[in-house]
Amino acid sequence: MSLKEVLPRLSALFEPLDAQQREALMPHVRIQAYKKNEIIYREGTPPTDLLCLISGKVKIFKDGVGGRTQIMRVIRPVDYFGYRAAFAGEDYLTAAAAFEPSVIVKIPMHVITLFIQQNSTLAWFFIQQLSMDLGQADERTVNLTQKHIRGRLAESLLFLKERYGVEEDGATLSIYLSREDLANLSNMTTSNAIRTLSNFANERLIAIDGRKIKLIDEAKLEKVSRIG
Repeated sequence: MSLKEVLPRLSALFEPLDAQQREALMPHVRIQAYKKNEIIYREGTPPTDLLCLISGKVKIFKDGVGGRTQIMRVIRPVDYFGYRAAFAGEDYLTAAAAFEPSVIVKIPMHVITLFIQQNSTLAWFFIQQLSMDLGQADERTVNLTQKHIRGRLAESLLFLKERYGVEEDGATLSIYLSREDLANLSNMTTSNAIRTLSNFANERLIAIDGRKIKLIDEAKLEKVSRIG
């Protein structure tokens, strides 16, 4: 993917910049492709770049107690990520990896920081981004800690639909997660995720075809998610 193809997708970032800043930013824009499951950044490493997902799907995750992994967020095009740690002056508290082949734009954080100091509109853009991320994190924390297994898995399936959409049939999730990833997203063991998915399929809430999951009765899934 060329820089010319990528630039229109960066409009939310470029829009607040004046002509001089846009021209100064261009030499710093880099494009990098990642393979499926390839690590984008690791926990404990220093942040260097603002990241923007142009195509593909990315997970933000953290390894917890006993080696269990928790998926904190999922990134979709065109989301900006990887900058919170830089603003906080700390190393990454999480890691990021590609769910599938992905293309990411990288811009050095020292350039972004300089422009933020010069441009209040750009600063407001990042304040909004961080605020939305914090709100989603708060909601996910409540859902993953207070709901029972069925409620957590139902919530995750609906969350994936909201984030990535569905295929042409209007019902099959357009992301194909391993059972382990789905469990890590739902704060449960892989065996519990497999068993609960099977129960949902038997109840005709979903249909399963390998890694493909089709939402058959979304209203009932929402009810399961709501009552926890």
